[in-house]
Amino acid sequence: QVQLVESGGGLVQAGGSLRLSCAASGRAFSSRTMGWFRQPPGKEREFLTTISWSGHNTYYADSVKGRFTISRDNAKNTVYLQMISLKPEDTAVYYCAASRIYYSDRSDPRSYEYWGQGTQVTVSS
Repeated sequence: QVQLVESGGGLVQAGGSLRLSCAASGRAFSSRTMGWFRQPPGKEREFLTTISWSGHNTYYADSVKGRFTISRDNAKNTVYLQMISLKPEDTAVYYCAASRIYYSDRSDPRSYEYWGQGTQVTVSS
């Protein structure tokens, strides 16, 4: 069992930065691939990035590559999403997720077993 709580969202001007945190409880955290997704108003949930259990492997959607950076600290049971050069189109509810033990597509929300409640990020122009 893994419980996830996101924090760090808020209102920021275009071009600004934010760092999101996702605190996990449960011993399974360090063995799970972790991902970040977002859901803009009226749209479907969108994959952003994922990081392997060791932190050595990361993968990004083209829409955020070069602007967003995922990292994790297994000692603190926390995964982070550093976001720079934010744009109004980045406005969304941001979710972290812990993968299933076995999965095929790391960008598919169905590959993730546990989800946080989400944190709102609003980027003003």
